[in-house]
Amino acid sequence: MLAMRALLLVASKLLSPSMNYLAILALLALSAATPPRPPDIQGHRGCRGLMPENTIPAMRRALDLGVTTLEMDIAISQDKQVLLSHDAYLNADFVYQPDGQPIAKADEKKLKLYGLPYADIRRYDVGSHGNPQFPRQQKLRTHKPLLAEVIDSAEAYATRTHRAAPFYNIETKTTPAGDGIDHPAPAEFVQLLLAVVTAKSIQSRVVIQSFDPRTLEVVHRTQPQLRTALLVANSDSLPVNLQRLSFRPTIYSPYYKLVTPELVRACHQRRILIIPWTVNTPAEAKHLLEQQVDGLITDYPDLVKNP
Repeated sequence: MLAMRALLLVASKLLSPSMNYLAILALLALSAATPPRPPDIQGHRGCRGLMPENTIPAMRRALDLGVTTLEMDIAISQDKQVLLSHDAYLNADFVYQPDGQPIAKADEKKLKLYGLPYADIRRYDVGSHGNPQFPRQQKLRTHKPLLAEVIDSAEAYATRTHRAAPFYNIETKTTPAGDGIDHPAPAEFVQLLLAVVTAKSIQSRVVIQSFDPRTLEVVHRTQPQLRTALLVANSDSLPVNLQRLSFRPTIYSPYYKLVTPELVRACHQRRILIIPWTVNTPAEAKHLLEQQVDGLITDYPDLVKNP
């Protein structure tokens, strides 16, 4: 709306009086033909508040709730399989051993995903006991799935339920300290990830996001047509954070409490979308959407979709 008012003002000043009426009609017609894009509501780890995180049931539930984009985290197994996991290890808070016994908290970081073949990882139960941080989360037995498996499931489910094909926001879980210990180095990590994305022909519906600019640089260098998102948890300014990259990302994705009207305007002036994380109440969602953010990442799509 503000952009249209600006165009009308320019038209009134630049065009002759006899042309103003026609110009204004044309601009209004253009505005009506291109309505504002609805916000991109993303299901965080599927919908972590409602279903076991980063699992196929979480992704399906998120689609049922009408999300635009499925947000997920990627890890790499010992045998170089690309799977969904936020943690680099089997988190004792909600992961149980194949025999149903809990994992001792002191032992969880010994169970590194990068040190286990995927066949072993798949045997662990990540959903039967729930996550104590999310009391609404449904308890069911499920596993850490392969990325390829998640994409196949989401695509088939969307088709079967007559929904639009989903978008995918895929985070590379890498740090310099973790190279060769918790995951491959960035070049290999990205190569393994993009091999799956390419094999599934979803490049036009993928964003690769990361707190680690090294992986975004590899993505931009190898497949520059792919969209990227810089995740941010610090209070540095937008220019300072953007200096961490040699290119302009598609999306700037800060912790939601860092968002201000000035930050939103600064992103848009640079032709960068802004999509904050993790927005979990209707009040927070309404406040941010009023500031004209381009989307929201949420654990609770049922609460945030229509605040």
